[in-house]
Amino acid sequence: MFSPAYKFFSFAYNLYMTQKRLLYYTIAGILFTSILGTLAHFTYEWSNENFLVGLFTPVSESVWEHMKLLFFPMFLYGIFVCARLSQEYPCISYAYPLGILAGTFAIPVLFYTYSGTLGRTYTAIDILIFYISVILAFVIVYLVTLRCQEKNSYYKRNILLPWFLVFLLAICFMVFTVYPPSLEIFK
Repeated sequence: MFSPAYKFFSFAYNLYMTQKRLLYYTIAGILFTSILGTLAHFTYEWSNENFLVGLFTPVSESVWEHMKLLFFPMFLYGIFVCARLSQEYPCISYAYPLGILAGTFAIPVLFYTYSGTLGRTYTAIDILIFYISVILAFVIVYLVTLRCQEKNSYYKRNILLPWFLVFLLAICFMVFTVYPPSLEIFK
C-alpha cells in the first residue's frame, strides 16, 4: 500500500522526533540541575542553617558536601523524567541512576586530579568542575538511553542495582552530614 520510501521517511521522522524529545529533556535537565545546584550552594545559609535543609544541601565547603549539588537536583529531575519518558524509552530508568552516580563521583575525581596536579585549588576551576560533571552525567543518561533496546532484558534485569546504589548514596549523604568521618573528602 505504501511505498518503501514513504515507510523509510516515516520511520526516520519518528526516530528524529523521539530523539528530539529526549534531547529536549536532556538539555532541560542540564539547565535544571545546574541552576538548582548553584542555588543549593547557598540554601543552607539562607535557611539559617536549618538541619533538614542541610541534609540535602552543602553544610560546609568539603568536596563531599559539594557532591550534593549535583546529586539531589539530578535525582529529583530523574524521577520526573523517568515517569514522563519510560514508555518511549524503556531503559531511561536504568540510565538515570548511572548518570547520577557518574556525575556525582566525577566531582571528587576531577577535583583531586587537578588540585593534586597543580598543588592548589582555584575557585573558578571548582565551579567549572560542577558544570562539567552535570554535563557528563546527562550525556551518559542520553547515550545509555539511546543505546538500549526495548527488548534488551539485561537492563530490565539489572535496574535495581543502580537505583539501590543511588539510594545508598543518598543515605550516606545524610548520615555523613551529621557524622562526617575524619577523611580528607569530608574536610
